[in-house]
Amino acid sequence: MKYKIITGMLAATVLLLAGCGEKQAPSTMQDGTYTAQMAEYSHGWREFVTITVKNGVIVTAEYNAENPSGFIKSWDNTYMNNMKTVTGTYPNEYTRYYAAFLKNQKDVPKIDALTGATSSGANFKRLSEAVVNKAKQGDSTIAFVEMEENKEE
Repeated sequence: MKYKIITGMLAATVLLLAGCGEKQAPSTMQDGTYTAQMAEYSHGWREFVTITVKNGVIVTAEYNAENPSGFIKSWDNTYMNNMKTVTGTYPNEYTRYYAAFLKNQKDVPKIDALTGATSSGANFKRLSEAVVNKAKQGDSTIAFVEMEENKEE
């Protein structure tokens, strides 16, 4: 009789523990192209990160922003000249700086903020986390990232 009770309790415990386990995301990225973008425009621009993964490693990374017509921020020479005189950097410089952190990586690396583009750096970090999570899931749909409150550039 004790054997049946112990066996029943053991079986119930195993079933209980099996039902409590969370589904873990894969730890490696799946090959493909993935994009994360901010959910909203800020000052007329919506930032995005696109990566291409091959053999579990990011082989290309693009970070930029576009306006509603699709014009790319780093191509805007007037914006570049205005921003460079105020902050010391400009979109074509800081987007390449941040994107370089992702190349040849298997996960989101530590990202150092660039003076003059710290708000964009914070967005880049959040976008990078979202796009790497999409790559780990093998989900090529666009990840939309909400803006942090009180943090706009």
